[in-house]
Amino acid sequence: MLTEIDHIAIAVRDLDAAIDWYRDALGAQVAHREVAEHDGVEEAMLSVAESYVQLISATRDDSPVAKFLDKRGEGLHHVGYRVPDCAAALEAMVKAGATPIDDAPRPGSRNTTIAFIHPKGSFGTLIELVEEPEAEGSGRP
Repeated sequence: MLTEIDHIAIAVRDLDAAIDWYRDALGAQVAHREVAEHDGVEEAMLSVAESYVQLISATRDDSPVAKFLDKRGEGLHHVGYRVPDCAAALEAMVKAGATPIDDAPRPGSRNTTIAFIHPKGSFGTLIELVEEPEAEGSGRP
């Protein structure tokens, strides 16, 4: 069901400073940047081969990322797995005992379809299922 790792998300307080650090230290370039108002998050996707490092920061104090940063500080937030069918993957995970955060897939950045799985049902890891747009074949640069 998993086709590859879509991204590793890292929560940061200062998105521009993190982008600069990844550029200066590792030569990483921003492939996509977007604000997800619904989630209260701004993201920058840094290309790494066919995957990304996703830097995320809160755009408002009540967002899940703001709460994460307040509780745990900066660092690894979640792993995004690429799947061919987000709804089927979500259903299979729930049948296997996973606890969904999203009851159904929803729109994500880069025109993807996504769903989150709670860490309590997945060995302590917040999981994002990511289905790329079919018409474009890829949400990649």
